[in-house]
Amino acid sequence: MQEDIGQKLLEAQIVDESTLQKAALQQRNTGGSLTGNLVKIGAISEEGLLEFLSRHYGVASIDLKNYEPDSALIRLIPGDVATKFMALPVSRTGRRLVVAMSNPANIFAIDDIKFITGYEVDPHVASESSLKKAIDRAYDSAGTMADVMKNMEEDLSVVEEDDPAEAESGIAGADEAPIVKLVNSLIADAVRKGASDIHMEPYEKSMRVRFRIDGVLQEMMSPPFKFKAAILSRLKIMAELDIAERRVPQDGRIKIKVLNRTIDLRVSSLPTIFGEKIVMRILDKSNLNIDLEKLGFEPASMREFTAAIANPYGMVLVTGPTGSGKTTTLYSALSRVNTPEVNVLTAEDPVEYNLDGINQVLVHEDVGLTFSAALKAFLRQDPNIIMVGEIRDIDTASIAVKAALTGHLVLSTLHTNDAPSAIGRMIDMGVEPFLVASSVNIVLAQRLVRRVCSACKQPVTFNEELLRELQLDPGETAGHTFYEGGGCVDCNNTGYRGRQGVYEVMPLSSRIRDLVLERASANEIKKQAIEEGMLTLRRDALEKLKRGLTTAEEVLKETAADKL
Repeated sequence: MQEDIGQKLLEAQIVDESTLQKAALQQRNTGGSLTGNLVKIGAISEEGLLEFLSRHYGVASIDLKNYEPDSALIRLIPGDVATKFMALPVSRTGRRLVVAMSNPANIFAIDDIKFITGYEVDPHVASESSLKKAIDRAYDSAGTMADVMKNMEEDLSVVEEDDPAEAESGIAGADEAPIVKLVNSLIADAVRKGASDIHMEPYEKSMRVRFRIDGVLQEMMSPPFKFKAAILSRLKIMAELDIAERRVPQDGRIKIKVLNRTIDLRVSSLPTIFGEKIVMRILDKSNLNIDLEKLGFEPASMREFTAAIANPYGMVLVTGPTGSGKTTTLYSALSRVNTPEVNVLTAEDPVEYNLDGINQVLVHEDVGLTFSAALKAFLRQDPNIIMVGEIRDIDTASIAVKAALTGHLVLSTLHTNDAPSAIGRMIDMGVEPFLVASSVNIVLAQRLVRRVCSACKQPVTFNEELLRELQLDPGETAGHTFYEGGGCVDCNNTGYRGRQGVYEVMPLSSRIRDLVLERASANEIKKQAIEEGMLTLRRDALEKLKRGLTTAEEVLKETAADKL
C-alpha cells in the first residue's frame, strides 16, 4: 500500500523518482514507512501529505497534533488493535465513531473495529507520524506503570528477613510478573519519550530511575526500595549477565521489541557502595537520521564537507566530545558515498547501527582485534573507503595516514575541543607534520544543541549584557525573532524537543597546510581558517539562534567564546 501511495505521489508530480528512491533507501536503513520517510527527508510537508491522502482516499482528514485522549473512547479499541491497524477513536456521535486511520481504505480493519466496538465507523485519514504519536499518548505506559507500582506490594513475593542472601541477590522476584511488567514498561516509556539512555541508580535507602532526553538527564520515578535487587537482577538476566557477580563491572546487550519496532539496548553494570548501577544505551534504528541534508549544516559548510568526502583519497576527521553526534555524521557521510562500485569497511567499538552494503567490524581488544589490527587487515581487503571509529594511538594514526596517502578515503574521529586543535592532537600522537598536511582533507568539529519546542515556543528579547556574552552585535539582531519554550506536554515541560547539530568545518587549504608544516599553534590555524570563511562553533550556533531553532542558554552551554 505504501508503494501504491508512492506511485500516486509520483504520478501527481509531487515527488520525483530520485526522491522516492532516496526515501525508500532511508526506509531500508532506518525502518518506518515510505511516506514517513518522505516527510523526514523534506520531500513533502506533513500538511501537504495529509491533504494529498484526503484526496486520494476520498475521506475527510484529521490533524492530531493537539489531540487529547478521551479515556472513554480509548477503552473502545484495545491498544494492540489500535497499533496493528494504525487506527484511533477520536470522537463519537450517536452510533457513529470517528476513527483516525493511516489507511482508511482498509475494509478489514474497519470491519474488525465495527465488530469490537459495536459502532458504525466513520474513517478519517491522518498522517502516520502524528497517528503514531497520538496512539502512544492515548495508550501511554504511564497508566500501566502506575498500576504496576500500585499492585507490586500485594502481588510480588520478595524474600525478606528469613533469607537475606536470596533477597540481596534478587533472584526471588526477578522473574515475577510485576517486576517483568515494570521493567518492560520502563523501557517502553523511555523509547516513547525518545530517551537515549536509562539510568537505574541504587542509593542507601532509595532507588532512582532517570532518562537522558535530548542530552539532559530527567528523573522519572523511584521504585519501592525493597524491589531494588529484583529489578536489577531482572535487567541482568535480560542482558545475559552473571547475576551472582556484583563486584566487577559487566557489559551486555538486550534485543527487545517495543512499540512494534526492534530496539537494541547496550547494558553496563557498575558496582557502587549501595549496589549496582545499570545504564542502558538505547539504539533505535528508526530514530537514526543519516541524511546529511537534515543534520543542520550551513550551506557553505555543507558544500565543503560533501566535496571532501567525494575525494577518492585523503582523511576526513570528525571531532567533539562523547555524545556530540560524531557517529551520526560519519554514518551519514558513509551513506552518501556508499554505492555498488565501492568497497566500504568500518572498524567500530561498538557497532551501533547496521548499514546495508557496508562491511562493519566490531573491535574486540581482548582477542587482539584493535583498531590498528583491523586497519592493517582492511588494507588487504581491496578497500575504497575506510571508517575507523576512533584514532586513539600512534599505531592507528600511522596506518590511517598511510591508507589516506595510498589512494583510500579514510574517515575517523578524535576527541578535541575544536577543528584546529585536531591538527595538534595528531602531531602530539607522533605523526609528522608533513604527513598530517599531506593526508588530511578536512576537519569537522561538532556539538549538539537542543531545539526549541515548536508547540510551546514564545518570543523573547535579549538585554545588552546577554548580547555581549553571546558575542552578538546588536545590529545582527535586526529582523530576527528569538524564542524559548514555555513547556508543554509534547516536550515534557522542558521547553525543548529534539536536538540540532552545530558544526565547525575546516578544509585544509594550501595556506593552512603551510601552517601545519611550520608547526603553527591551533590559534594561528584558527585565525587563518576564519579569514578563509570558516564558521566557528559559536558563530554556527548563533546562526541557529537567529533562525529561532535554539536558545541563548544552549548556545552558551555548548559552545565556547571565540578568543583570537
